[in-house]
Amino acid sequence: MGGAEDGGLVCAYLRAPDGRWRQVGWDEIRGFEPEKGFLWVHLDRTGPAARDYVTGSGGIDPIVQEALLTEENRPRAVSVGDGLLLIQRGVNLNPGADPEDMVSLRIWAEAHRVVTTRHRKVIAINDLRERLAAGHDPGGAADLVVELVLGLVERMSGVIEALDEEEDALEARVVEEQRREIRTDLAHVRRQAISLRRYLAPQRDALSRLQTENVPWLDARPKARLREITDRVIRYVEDLDAIRERAAVIQDELMNRLSDRMNRNMYLLTIVATVMLPLGFITGLLGVNVGGIPGTDTSWAFTVVCIALAVLVVIELWVLRRMRWL
Repeated sequence: MGGAEDGGLVCAYLRAPDGRWRQVGWDEIRGFEPEKGFLWVHLDRTGPAARDYVTGSGGIDPIVQEALLTEENRPRAVSVGDGLLLIQRGVNLNPGADPEDMVSLRIWAEAHRVVTTRHRKVIAINDLRERLAAGHDPGGAADLVVELVLGLVERMSGVIEALDEEEDALEARVVEEQRREIRTDLAHVRRQAISLRRYLAPQRDALSRLQTENVPWLDARPKARLREITDRVIRYVEDLDAIRERAAVIQDELMNRLSDRMNRNMYLLTIVATVMLPLGFITGLLGVNVGGIPGTDTSWAFTVVCIALAVLVVIELWVLRRMRWL
């Protein structure tokens, strides 16, 4: 089932009391009763039928409706009545997309129903659908919420590890070579780390708060699993902080190396200018086009001047070395 074909319905599954899951359509969604089992509805929030279900026939609280359908929303977790509203972010692994341009998954969970909405495709949802098709039974609302959150978090590990490896390579390049491309690549790593942390930090806080929410159907076992997921997100945030700090160190090292090179070049130019200044003064003085310049009638005068200038250069270099400028 596609979002465009079904007015925003991406997929929906009904879990029978015996633990078997089967995919259903709008008729069974609208006619669902808790006695029939457990229902999971996944919607594209831009679809007209999806919006009608959330705002009308779904019987969802108005506060939750806005959170499920709004354009922008920060990660958070809050209980509303006997239900749980959970907004989570995941890395964007869609083809051609930047991972830091994160996707949003909004979850409204009740004891007998879970409604999730998104706009851009969430790869973690596809993974869960494949497991359901293979006969996997995630259980009821609490376990399904855990699986959804876990799927989003697991997809982050590869992106953060790739960032860390890219930064290791940048550190090696700074030591081995001086190339302008390093600064471009370093800026890309820092931008990704900052963007990912921007959403993971509030997601960490939302998952931490979830431990204290008093929801009747969220018992100790799924809360324990959520604590493990929270610890993993905390570690990811710490890894991103470390990546940002290492990027700052690499940037400082790169700037120091560039500054050292510039200082060395300026030093060499200063030495050359110091050596050439007396020579320029003498040649300029001898080049004055007035009478009385010595040696104008002597054939060997030019040779004497060249030898004198060479001797002066040697004396200057000796003086500079004695002054420890060389």
